[in-house]
Amino acid sequence: MTNMAGNDWINSYLEAILDVGPGLQDDAKSSLLLRERGRFSPTRYFVEQVITGFDETDLHRTWVRASATRSPQERNTRLENMCWRIWNLARQKKQLEGEEAQRMAKRRLERERGRREATADMSEDLSEGEKGDTVSDLSAHGDSNRGRLPRISSAETMEAWASQQKGKKLYIVLISLHGLIRGENMELGRDSDTGGQVKYVVELARALGSMPGVYRVDLLTRQVSSSEVDWSYGEPTEMLPPRNSDGLTDEIGESSGAYIIRIPFGPRDKYIPKELLWPYIPEFVDGALNHIIQMSKVLGEQIGGGHPVWPVAIHGHYADAGDAAALLSGSLNVPMLFTGHSLGRDKLEQLLRQGRLSRDEINSTYKIMRRIEAEELALDASEIVITSTRQEIEQQWRLYDGFDPVLERKLRARIRRNVSCYGRIMPRMAVIPPGMEFHHIVPHEGDMDGEAEGNEDQPTSPDPLIWSEIMRYFTNPRKPMILALARPDPKKNLTTLVKAFGECRPLRELANLTLIMGNRDDIDEMSSTNASVLLSIIKLIDKYDLYGQVAYPKHHKQCEVPDIYRLAAKTKGVFINPAFIEPFGLTLIEAAAYGLPIVATKNGGPVDIHRVLDNGLLVDPHDQQSIADALLKLVADKQLWAKCRQNGLKNIHLFSWPEHCRNYLSRIASCKPRQPGWQRGDNENEENSESDSPSDSLRDIQDISLNLKFSLDGENNEGNGSTDYSGESGDRKTKLENAVLAWSKGVLKGTQKTGLTDKADQNSGPGKFPAVRRRKHIIVIAVDFDAVSDLFETTRKIFDAVEKERLEGSIGFILATSFTLSEIHYFLVSGGLSPTEFDAFICNSGSDLYYSSPNAEGNPFVIDLYYHSHIEYRWGGEGLRKTLVRWAGSITDKKGESEEQIVTDDEKISTNYCYAFKVRKQGKVPPVREIRKVMRIQALRCHVIYCQNGNKINVIPVLASRSQALRYLYLRWGVDLSKMVVFVGESGDTDYEGLLGGIHKSIILKGVCSSVNNQLHANRSYPLSDVLPVNSPNIVQTGEECSPADVRTSLENLGVLKAP
Repeated sequence: MTNMAGNDWINSYLEAILDVGPGLQDDAKSSLLLRERGRFSPTRYFVEQVITGFDETDLHRTWVRASATRSPQERNTRLENMCWRIWNLARQKKQLEGEEAQRMAKRRLERERGRREATADMSEDLSEGEKGDTVSDLSAHGDSNRGRLPRISSAETMEAWASQQKGKKLYIVLISLHGLIRGENMELGRDSDTGGQVKYVVELARALGSMPGVYRVDLLTRQVSSSEVDWSYGEPTEMLPPRNSDGLTDEIGESSGAYIIRIPFGPRDKYIPKELLWPYIPEFVDGALNHIIQMSKVLGEQIGGGHPVWPVAIHGHYADAGDAAALLSGSLNVPMLFTGHSLGRDKLEQLLRQGRLSRDEINSTYKIMRRIEAEELALDASEIVITSTRQEIEQQWRLYDGFDPVLERKLRARIRRNVSCYGRIMPRMAVIPPGMEFHHIVPHEGDMDGEAEGNEDQPTSPDPLIWSEIMRYFTNPRKPMILALARPDPKKNLTTLVKAFGECRPLRELANLTLIMGNRDDIDEMSSTNASVLLSIIKLIDKYDLYGQVAYPKHHKQCEVPDIYRLAAKTKGVFINPAFIEPFGLTLIEAAAYGLPIVATKNGGPVDIHRVLDNGLLVDPHDQQSIADALLKLVADKQLWAKCRQNGLKNIHLFSWPEHCRNYLSRIASCKPRQPGWQRGDNENEENSESDSPSDSLRDIQDISLNLKFSLDGENNEGNGSTDYSGESGDRKTKLENAVLAWSKGVLKGTQKTGLTDKADQNSGPGKFPAVRRRKHIIVIAVDFDAVSDLFETTRKIFDAVEKERLEGSIGFILATSFTLSEIHYFLVSGGLSPTEFDAFICNSGSDLYYSSPNAEGNPFVIDLYYHSHIEYRWGGEGLRKTLVRWAGSITDKKGESEEQIVTDDEKISTNYCYAFKVRKQGKVPPVREIRKVMRIQALRCHVIYCQNGNKINVIPVLASRSQALRYLYLRWGVDLSKMVVFVGESGDTDYEGLLGGIHKSIILKGVCSSVNNQLHANRSYPLSDVLPVNSPNIVQTGEECSPADVRTSLENLGVLKAP
């Protein structure tokens, strides 16, 4: 019953039901089931079976109305009806528990199967350290020292570390998208999106900006220019000055320090909740990419010797920012960090257990499946996942497909031994508790019998007003104060604390109890749950006659909280957090900073805090006697109290912002540095600048040609490149290779002799390669057909719509498709098109990028191998391919005694960065989310795409896609994303959603690809409607006929072409 604290009203109305006695039994019809159950105890039944899993708000309201009924007969009838509701809820709860047990069993079986398969692939060289399957040793989750924070003995050690950072000039990007973020006067609590995370990211950015070795920190968030909110949230930039200017700052530069950068995305005039931001994430990514590229150039001029300075890490906070950070990390090829703050799978499990909403209703309200997929992607992309406590790792992250503590332990052991993991990777989990500002805190050294030792600045400062507000409750205010600071929420377990205090006479004689339970004007105006807890506490005070010993003030200001801590310390009191589960426990750190020993729950974050501070005792929150004993021990034993106080003050610096940042930067330093792998010129707008000259581009082409054989061998066209080819694939491959080698050598030779001439033909010559760089607008044809032959008609319509601009060269074309290069070549030949009609070809769903050659007589295609190095992050290679082939072999259609394989490995058209599979029966293949799940459970990171109307599966690197390839073109060649127009059909491959978001324009061709297999998108983990920016001004749809005139009209509506 102790875990039911705060629900005494439930006991009271159930006891009233039992007290009715004969009155209930007179009604034979309505009371039949109760009598049949014999010794059925509604009170016990309800408490044990229902309330632990349900929100009792509605029942409480009904009880209030029933108990106020004057007529005994009517009251008895209402109370009995409530009992029936209780029984029905209990039955519903048992059903939900059964469903949850099935989910957990299924997840456990999937996890065990994945471990077995992964272990089998690595079985030939397992070490003894890898063979255990228990999860008791979770050291591999984070630090090798089992999660302990490293202790540093003094400020000298911090100074020594700071001296090692001299000379470093790091650029760090933080992302937090939702809520209202500003540096001062934060509106914490204004809404559910503006809470502790907002305060944390602002203070983290501010603290990092003051650290040695850090030159600039950008906190990217959403720009909100709405009359609903203050004008300051619409300012593009806000500087975050350091709190402590005499800290550890490096030399000051023109752009150094910490800044809030607000990127406009989503509705410009609305402040919308985080659940509605998902369709606009790509738009943020494009805007953030533009900011980072421009800032890298600025920093390059200031501190990089003219070379761009890229972020050393991009850190996403919460699922929405994690999704954005993953895309940015892939676009820039820089390391990513992630902090979940709160996790979607954990919330989903809690909501399902409550039983008030179905899974569909939960997803409709919270967009929970999109959130979970974003968190899974963050696990795929992150180098490090930062958590506040080990509890978050052990009880929350282990719910995800992408993180398995047992398999992580095996992989970590192999990495230490420098043994191959066969493409399997787990993100590192790092426990770094949030930082706090302590420099302004002065622990109280006096007590109630004597004032604190000399304070020359304020020798006779008056006591804070909140002290008198609290002490007026006490008969003897000099007794030590037991302080609890929490909302009146059942989860905070305050009623158990009051019971423990009331039933322990020695504790009552030695101490007072102070409960700071938020602010209230009228109990009747509080939420029913909070009101019930507060009423229960008042009843307990009366029951145990605790008047004069318990304080529960109605109001306090946030700025008065430090004074409350000081008062408790002055009385030589104790701080307690008795919550059933405490995710972190920031109040414990705050109390320790003011010299208060602590008593805290043993469930969750307080375990980590106590391990570091060693300043109190941990208790079982369900054990009332244990709570009383721990409090009595600290209050009665003055030596123990003094020792705990001293330990807390001595170790509290480990939770300071400088210490947090030191651990944070050490983690970043352990990441393998990554950045774009080419050198770009700085003056791209100058006619004869280095980046405009062919020399840089041709050096790229020479590198490409030397590695061309590697790429061509990757597309294993041993017989025929596709079903449309016959017999001459080998000759074509040889010709292609020789042509590119000859062409690149010839152009280089000519360049060495003649140099760059102003008379070079800018439309066909090599003066500016690739041609995509010189276009005013780019049209991207990304229409997903079943066969390559169907693509010609749509391409011809688009060409005809812009014939004039195409011939002038102001508009260029990119083909973005799931087809291979061989299939594209067939499409061009069969349609009578020249490869130079297109500036670039994004092939194999975004895993390969080719440019058309300016030398029409030579090879028509030039591959960008820098693109491969850009997307190969966490590519599983042969280990992934073997696992995919094994998975494909397991997908069969049983017909009697025979089995027909549904999915087969299409090795002939697979490339080094795209593993292709044929689908023989679309209706029999599992949805794409199931393949992703299988791969993630085995720690294999990839992007699975169902394409060509479900007839083909492409598996490519996890951060590769057609939309990411467009961002690469912007990064590499400066192709403005806002000048791109992407043509798509009414439906498409399973990466379709990525082509519609962002700052580029999109045109949906009416009636094109409308027959695409709906099952492709029906089997998604979240509805497509959750992520499509339906009302975006950047998206238009053509007329019904989809004629060239309709296409041109659409382009005019988007402002790409001028209306006649």
